[in-house]
Amino acid sequence: MSAAYFRRTGERTYRATEQTGGAWDTATQHVAPALGLLVHAVEQDRDARRSDGLRVARTSFDILGTMPVAEVEVTVRVLRPGRTIELVEATLAHGGRPAVVLRAWLLEPRATAGIAGTDLAPLPPPAAMEPWDPTTVWPGGFIASVEVRRAAVAPGRGAFWVRTPVALVDGEAASPVARAAGLWDISNGMVARADPTTVVFPNVDLTAHVTREPVLADGWVGFDTTQTYGADGLGLTSSVLHDAAGPLGTSAQVLTVRPSVG
Repeated sequence: MSAAYFRRTGERTYRATEQTGGAWDTATQHVAPALGLLVHAVEQDRDARRSDGLRVARTSFDILGTMPVAEVEVTVRVLRPGRTIELVEATLAHGGRPAVVLRAWLLEPRATAGIAGTDLAPLPPPAAMEPWDPTTVWPGGFIASVEVRRAAVAPGRGAFWVRTPVALVDGEAASPVARAAGLWDISNGMVARADPTTVVFPNVDLTAHVTREPVLADGWVGFDTTQTYGADGLGLTSSVLHDAAGPLGTSAQVLTVRPSVG
């Protein structure tokens, strides 16, 4: 198996490896690594243009379609330039067809340690949770590439930690927020409200807000997650995101809930 989810093949192109194989369809990519790749591209573009280190504060991904485990192209453009605030868009495409679009707000860091705080409750550490093998529920190279520890889980509700030894891009250092973003999408399948062999519930987006740079001690990203299905085919997976320092932010994924036929 590859030591990375993507290998760079050009200035804007990357080849997905078998480690990106999807859970709903193993012939297509799991979108999680692609989200991390887009954040990585936004930060690389930022660093090529400026040296003040604006922080990624919000990432809003729209998932426009599936992607084969093949070469993809990433383009980045600044929608709203600014001295202290920027809105940046990154698009991941295959064969000229956009598959994922990211809009990210980048904000100037400031010294607010003296007033920092939250009422969000911290998760128990990974060592306090039991190992769980997600391949007992989900197929695919991405799911096989991660390590999961979960607390007691009820359908649609639970807490867990995830990490991966696989690099985002071969030979390239990715920031903590890019590495964390490459795991956020896994939350939809970790506390499933229904058996995925009888109900499919893919997400069409993912929006995450973070309040600081993640602290990825030993690579762990934590989730306190709730999954909700409505009565007319819509759903929501929402999480409080955690790292070694405590609550980090939130994420939400809109679902299309479809009972399987046959």
